Amino acid sequence: MQYSRDVSIKRKKNIVVQLEQLKSYFADNEEISKKEINRVLKPLIKEVNKAIDYLRVKKHSVEYSFGISIEHEIKRYFEGVKNNPKNQRKYDRSQRKWDKLVEQGKNPTWRVIPPYLVDLNLTRGNIVKIISDLIDRYYEDINSTDYDAHQEMINLVNFFKEQASRLVYRVTRGIAKARALALLKEVGIPEPEIRYRQYPFEFSGGMRQRIVIAIALSANPDILICDEPTTALDVTIQSQILELINKIKKERNISVIFITHDLGVVANMADQVAVMYAGKIVEYGTSEDIFYDPRHPYTWALLSSMPDLETKEKLDAISGTPPNLIYPPVGDAFAERNKYALEIDFEQEPPFFQVSDTHYAATWLLHPHAPKVKPPTVIRERIKRMKKEAQNYGKQ
Repeated sequence: MQYSRDVSIKRKKNIVVQLEQLKSYFADNEEISKKEINRVLKPLIKEVNKAIDYLRVKKHSVEYSFGISIEHEIKRYFEGVKNNPKNQRKYDRSQRKWDKLVEQGKNPTWRVIPPYLVDLNLTRGNIVKIISDLIDRYYEDINSTDYDAHQEMINLVNFFKEQASRLVYRVTRGIAKARALALLKEVGIPEPEIRYRQYPFEFSGGMRQRIVIAIALSANPDILICDEPTTALDVTIQSQILELINKIKKERNISVIFITHDLGVVANMADQVAVMYAGKIVEYGTSEDIFYDPRHPYTWALLSSMPDLETKEKLDAISGTPPNLIYPPVGDAFAERNKYALEIDFEQEPPFFQVSDTHYAATWLLHPHAPKVKPPTVIRERIKRMKKEAQNYGKQ
């Protein structure tokens, strides 16, 4: 274990210098040479993969995903309009259309925003961030003083034992029953010995939900996916189920993915939030980003339709119907239902715009040339009230 770590640290020290040079190259140069990047990048990715300490039980995704992530972003960069004749022709057609409308005395409400053009600076920033994250990860390992080879060996042995038990898992009827009773007890089923022999119709809705969670936990997952876990349950039972999931998350040290339309659940449970529409993520950020600084019109619509005791106005329902994904629409899938849609929304799908280091949204409203549009009044008032309540709570 110690030898593997020492070799890994030695290689990381050598790679850091190359990473710093590559980072400076992308940050400081306006013109990026594709030939030069390919010459440097491929050997660098190989060295990064060699520097991974594969005996370490706790994996760091930054190291494992570096090659795929940076190759993807560099490919996007060189497919940009300035570097791609096909996209350049699309841009030229849009520009001619816009100029023709202006010559006719019309005032187009949209702007000529070619595909990927807005991505060039953003993509360059993404490349620099990927490199910076790996450099930070390396320095953290190089400067770490709390490495315990003995404990790492124990963790590795336990890991192999767990993996082996999954491959050759054989149980008797008695062991299976004991395991089932332990799971029933873990999810809070009272009198598990009695409940063990009962049928589903003899359980309440909340107890059935607990049983489903127990079934999911029987596989010892690293990630627990909860698809609408509180649907059709009363408020009291919802609270109990959410408390149970939180308890399991902490005790088992697992991650939980919630799939839900209940924004109250999202606000109370989630650290990171991805808002999806028509099968695609349209906004992503921390819970604070989404609820205190929403940027996508669909997120605004979701928040506006959420009941609030302090709001006296009628709930603002989202007009229209979702698109047919068998024949997906051109441009932004939400454009037909979006009261803030620009003309370009019906022509081109928006890319992700970066709001902050943790916050991204796919809407043309975030483009520098787009008209400035504020969230609905009900959203702004609610955010203002929530911030005020948070301040008052902090003073208590």
